[in-house]
Amino acid sequence: MTATHTAHRSTAKQGWASGTMVFAAVMLMLAGVLDIFRGIMAIAEDDVFVTTRNYVFQFDLTSWGWIHLALGVIGVLVSLGLFRAATWARVTGVAIAGLIIIENFLDLPYYPVWSVVMIAFSGFVIWALCVVRRDDSFASF
Repeated sequence: MTATHTAHRSTAKQGWASGTMVFAAVMLMLAGVLDIFRGIMAIAEDDVFVTTRNYVFQFDLTSWGWIHLALGVIGVLVSLGLFRAATWARVTGVAIAGLIIIENFLDLPYYPVWSVVMIAFSGFVIWALCVVRRDDSFASF
C-alpha cells in the first residue's frame, strides 16, 4: 500500500515539474517574440517610441532596439532548449529573464504598462525555472 502511494506521489511531482518547465518555456518564448517585435520597431522607426526628457538612463533608440532584438532572439532559442529540458537552457533562461527584467525596468518611463507586463512575464519564468528540481524535470521528458 505504501509503494502505490509513493508511486502516485512521484508521478504527481513529475507532472508538476514538466508543467512548470513547459510554462517557463512558453512564457520565455512569448517574452522573446514580443522583444523581437519591439526591437524591430525601434530599429525601423525611431518615432514609434515616446521620448522622455531628462531621464537618467538615456539611450539611442536604434541601439536600444538592437538590444531588445538580441535578447528576444536568445530568449526564443533558450525556450526551445527548455522544451527539451536541457540544463543549459534552465540556467540561461534565468539569466535571460533577468536581463529582460532589467531592460524593461530601464524602459519604464517610455512604456510603463508594457514594461510592467514584461517584468511580470519574466518573473514568472524565473520562478518556474527555479522551482523545478533537476531530477524531477528530466524524469518526465
